[in-house]
Amino acid sequence: MFKINEIFYSLQGEGYHSGTPAVFVRFSGCNLQCVFCDTQHQDGVWMSEQDIVNKVNTYSNASWIVLTGGEPSLFVDEAFVQRLKRETGKRVSMETNGTRPVPDALDWVTLSPKTAFEHGDAEPCVLTRCDELKVVYCGQDLTQYEAVETQNRFLQPCYCEDERQRQANMKACVEAVMQHKGWQLSLQIHRILGVP
Repeated sequence: MFKINEIFYSLQGEGYHSGTPAVFVRFSGCNLQCVFCDTQHQDGVWMSEQDIVNKVNTYSNASWIVLTGGEPSLFVDEAFVQRLKRETGKRVSMETNGTRPVPDALDWVTLSPKTAFEHGDAEPCVLTRCDELKVVYCGQDLTQYEAVETQNRFLQPCYCEDERQRQANMKACVEAVMQHKGWQLSLQIHRILGVP
């Protein structure tokens, strides 16, 4: 059984697959406590693997499943990923903070390390390879991510409710992308478009 915060169909709003329709399976629970986290970990319902498969299959138009959280690597194993792929016919990706190994069967791994943030450094990032590195940017030193093997490096401005701070974060992020070779800007288009 898994505690699931929500399962929903939307557009991937960030990074490499931005704009791609996907089914999001958001797990409740994380080993970090980042101050900007938008998951309500106290919320959620207990679901079996079959419950999750059945719910995902109600969204027939999506070709991707995004396992997110929270921290899905705390809960998801190789057998579950294989089952999702087999019983839904969809590709499976995971968004992870990188503090745990991830199943080999995943079709795409988005690593978003939180070591630069208060309460995000409680455990070290152990993943050294991913399909995409997506860093929430608040002015931290980008050299700490140089050892990560990936073809896709994205900087994303840290979202906050304060408009002035949000604009400052955006400006700093754009400047960092312009100044550091190999990085691209990632915007949270779901926030811009007002979709879940």
